[in-house]
Order: sequence, then structure tokens, then C-alpha cells
Amino acid sequence: MTIAAPTRRRRAVQSSDLSRHAKDVFAAAEQEPLEVTRRDGAPLVLTTKARSDDDEAVLDIAAQLIAAVTGNEHLALHERLAIPYPWLVMLSRDDQRRFAKEIVEVARGSFSLRQPRRLLLEMQAWRDSAEAIAAGWDASEPEILDAPTVVEKP
Repeated sequence: MTIAAPTRRRRAVQSSDLSRHAKDVFAAAEQEPLEVTRRDGAPLVLTTKARSDDDEAVLDIAAQLIAAVTGNEHLALHERLAIPYPWLVMLSRDDQRRFAKEIVEVARGSFSLRQPRRLLLEMQAWRDSAEAIAAGWDASEPEILDAPTVVEKP
């Protein structure tokens, strides 16, 4: 038995509410996308720019994952993902493999729950790790101080 993803139901407002109660409608749209119904045209969706940008970023990641999963079958998945994400080569081979496995799992879970933010956070965390490694943060052990250092107020 397959469990289908929940249907997306958006809160709907009439276009006249947008003109009469703009402040309330905009406040609601900051919380979740709103469907604005119109008599003279197709419904519109009102959302924040940040949410719209996140949606575009998720679609970009999804396109790259699909391309990596379905193409160049003679390469391992982590090698295919290094093509659109060249920063992956900064990670160890084990971490590259772990990234490939985790990012696909997180993408599937995020998409099935319609919660793409988790995928964006996961991708950014891996990229941040690669950036830190490239900057040399993994090259040496941190210095452990024997006693606390007192500093003046900045």
C-alpha cells in the first residue's frame, strides 16, 4: 500500500480582501502562502520573496539530483554530484559518499512532506563544511588552554 503525500491546501483570500485589508493579508502571507482568488482571472499565490527564493533553490537542487542519479552510470553517485557541486572534492571520500546518501534521503523526505527548508539547510551545512576544510580548519588540532584567558570588554 502506498501512502500519498497530503494534498496541499492553501488558505484562500479574495482579491477584494487584499485591497480592503492589505495589512492583515500581508501579515498572513508572511506566515504561509495565500491563494488570492479573483473573479476575472486565475488565482494567484501571495508569498514572501524569501520563501519564493527557497522554492527556486530547492528546484535547482532537485534538478541536479535527478541529473546525477540518472546520468553517467559508470561513475559513483558522489562523483556525479561533484559535477554540479565542485566543492564536494574538498570533503574526504567517505564524507562525499555520506553526502550523496544523506542528501538523496533528505530530499525524498523533504519533498514527501512538502518541507523543502530541511533540504536547503542540509545542503548548506555540507557546503559550509567543505568551505571550512578548504580554509584549513581541519588541518590541525585546536589549542586547548590550561587556564581561562581574561579579556577586557570589546
